[in-house]
This record gives sequence, structure tokens and C-alpha cells, in this order.
Amino acid sequence: MKFLVFLGTVRDSTPPRPARLGERVAKACIECLTDRFGDNEFELVDALDYPLDTVFKPHFSYSKSQVPVALDQLAKKIQESDGYIMISPEYNHSMSPALTNLLNHFGSSLFSYKPSAIVTYSAGQWGGMKAAVGLRTFLSELGCLSVSSMIHIPKAQDVFTEAGEMKEGQVESAWFDYFSQTFSQLVWWAEATHQHRVKVDPQTMTKTFNTTPAERNAPS
Repeated sequence: MKFLVFLGTVRDSTPPRPARLGERVAKACIECLTDRFGDNEFELVDALDYPLDTVFKPHFSYSKSQVPVALDQLAKKIQESDGYIMISPEYNHSMSPALTNLLNHFGSSLFSYKPSAIVTYSAGQWGGMKAAVGLRTFLSELGCLSVSSMIHIPKAQDVFTEAGEMKEGQVESAWFDYFSQTFSQLVWWAEATHQHRVKVDPQTMTKTFNTTPAERNAPS
């Protein structure tokens, strides 16, 4: 199966230090996923690789001949994937606005009927837990419901090196066991939903709206 690992931060400046703390977390997650769930494919999607436009225009608002290549390629990857890992810092007790912005470029039909996993981190002691609260609701609206287990990493700068490896005094197997509680649920649900999507195309059951959200309205 195929999974996308979204790194939802574009902050590459300091302070606070170190910069790109989330990149360390993403590298560690991918290392765990590759080590423990190597029968599957994992690809990193870094929000920093998708610069913000002056005017917000989602993928589905473009004509097929005018859609930006990078946006179109990512849409295809999202559609072809079986599940998602969302990595977010906590900004003002909320999920990263960069992650929200990137995901909002795509219709929920690309994400729907697939599972997701939430990973949050912080430089402080709480590990971004409050960001996870809003992120769970956000992902449910996209249709890729998050698994019950979540990953929170406090003081991530003391856990991982810049290369995403464990710092001295940290036990990799212990961290990977912790990660795997969540990733095992994700892979299980991804396999289950993948098998059922093969049998029943969910898009034929509930059609997506193509023009306006009013197409979902109750009868008047």
C-alpha cells in the first residue's frame, strides 16, 4: 500500500531554535515506518515545497489545462494513496495553518474512505496535544478519519538529531514501539479500507458535489 507523510510546517527561520524541528520528526517517523512496515511505500510531502500563492485557488477550481503541475501531481498522489500520516506543530493551541492551507487545496473525495494518523510535536512539554484535537476534527471532514492512537513528542529537539536519528540517551526501540502503536492501527485500517474499496467504489454510493456545497443540502 501507499502512504503519504505530510510535514505541515513551513517555518524555516529562528527563533525559536532549532529551525525545522518538524523535519526531524518526519525523518524519524519515516525511518520507523520503513523499518517496521517495510512492505508498504511511504513518501514525504513537505508543505515547504508548495509555496503559498497570493490568491488562494484550490486544485479543483482550475481547468485541466491550467492546473499547476506540482498541484496536479500531488492530487494524483493523494488519490492513489491508501492512508496518510499528518505531522503538525502547535501554533496558538491549534494545528499548523500551513498544513490546513495545503490540504484545503484538494477536495475531500481524494482523501475519503481512507485512514489517517496524527503526529504532533513541540519544543515544550506537551508535545502539541492541543493541535491534535483540532486536527482530528479537520481530518474527519476530509473523510480520512484518524485512528484512535496518536503520537505526541514533547521536547523534540532533545530526542532527535537534525538527521532524524536518536540523540544520546534516547532508546530507538522504545520510541519506535511507541510510534508503532499508532502506525499499526493505520496500516490495519488501510488494508481493510483498501480491500473494501476494491469491492465497492464508495464514490458510486455517495456522489461528491461538483458545483456548490448546496448540492449536499437537505430537501427544501
